[in-house]
Amino acid sequence: MDSGSDPDLVLDDKGVCNHCRNYDDGAAKLPKEPERQHNFNTLISQLVREGKNKQYDAIMGVSGGVDSTYLAYMAYQQGLRILLVHCDNGWNTETSVRNIENIIKKTNYDLHTVVLNWDEFRDIQISFFKAGVVDIELPYDYALMISMYLIAIKYNIHNILSGHNLVTEGTYMPKSWVHSKMDIINIKAIHSKFGKMPMKTFPHLSPWVYSYYELTKRFHRIALLNYMEYDKAKAKEIITEKLNWSDYGGKHYESVFTRFYQGYILPQKFHIDKRQFHLSTLICSGQISREQALQEMNNPTYVDESLFVEDFEYVKKKLGFTDASWESYMKEPAHKHQEYANISSYWKKYYKVIGVLKPFEVMLRTLEKK
Repeated sequence: MDSGSDPDLVLDDKGVCNHCRNYDDGAAKLPKEPERQHNFNTLISQLVREGKNKQYDAIMGVSGGVDSTYLAYMAYQQGLRILLVHCDNGWNTETSVRNIENIIKKTNYDLHTVVLNWDEFRDIQISFFKAGVVDIELPYDYALMISMYLIAIKYNIHNILSGHNLVTEGTYMPKSWVHSKMDIINIKAIHSKFGKMPMKTFPHLSPWVYSYYELTKRFHRIALLNYMEYDKAKAKEIITEKLNWSDYGGKHYESVFTRFYQGYILPQKFHIDKRQFHLSTLICSGQISREQALQEMNNPTYVDESLFVEDFEYVKKKLGFTDASWESYMKEPAHKHQEYANISSYWKKYYKVIGVLKPFEVMLRTLEKK
């Protein structure tokens, strides 16, 4: 990591940056063996107990990537009944689709696929391009999470398994690289200003309804990979052998758009190379050396030039860019998400209201069940 790409980078008097300190703080909170194994076993028993007389013990999203595939396999190994959710935004690679199919074949888990209306989602994506903001992936990430919540409510599932883990993903991405993934206010503000069609089918909840569900449904998000010794290289070997999993290149490259976004748009327009953060995290967790990371950083973001050309033309055509409009987008100045309406003002109101409602939490949950 460096201050050139992360303006919020802070070094202490020993030359250690805030991201490394955040990692160390997070790692210190994770239990070591044998406590870790005990906590893992206790958690599995809890999931089974809470899933009694229900169709599923938990719900989780799958993309065909390493973390979610390995998590699904580990859940299967523990005998958990999981409802898998995949959100199809029109950018899946053939590899990711095949990986998800192989998960189903092995585990026999049910899969609920949410297919976003392409015309509507494309209009939202184009709006984010026109807005010039950095987190163009925000609409998809939000749609996936809200879809999971709505499906969880439908099936009365309280436990949501997450593939997020400390050893390969760290704690918090630099603030200037991403935006709050639950900010429907920002999504609507940007789409309202730059979109051409109404938002009718895009999965979303008002912040107040979302907060109400959070209060009454008692969702429990579980980063199960933090409860085990997670080695990404070994995980790849296991899912390749057991699930016939296929590697797709880089982190989150199971999506054509994500591959192009992280491999070209971010470094070229926003001067952000997410490999810095991902590799720094792997250094902190001891899974690679600093020398290995530097060697990886010396490689181009697109190792395969022909794949870049293919993705470039595909993305432009699918989104409706001409060569001229694309060149114009890349040259236009970037804008901050905060330049548009966002959820920060809502949270200030929320915490005031929640202080009033907290004493009535049990009553609210009782009324919600009626």
